Amino acid sequence: MSHKQLLRQRIRQQTDEYLARGGHVRKVEPGASGADPADPRAHHQSSFSPRPAQERTPVNEVVAAIEARKQARKARARKSSRRQQPRRRLVYDDFGEPLRWEWVDN
Repeated sequence: MSHKQLLRQRIRQQTDEYLARGGHVRKVEPGASGADPADPRAHHQSSFSPRPAQERTPVNEVVAAIEARKQARKARARKSSRRQQPRRRLVYDDFGEPLRWEWVDN
């Protein structure tokens, strides 16, 4: 049995024992709140009024300029990656020990 099922079973058992000892459950109307209306926090929370909607500033041109710069930067990066330079590679012996460096073209 899962933890939730055990918990439900225990609550149901405790409720049955309470009712067997003569206890009763009072019916409450749907939507009724247990909050105290005299509580100042409850009044403060209910007095919230949202700000009026503001007109939005269109930024399509700004976004297009940023995207154009990104594309130009990517194109430059692609060009520079085409002319690859030789790089150093470490050569290992049969036992996995470093042996020497050699230059390789990619």
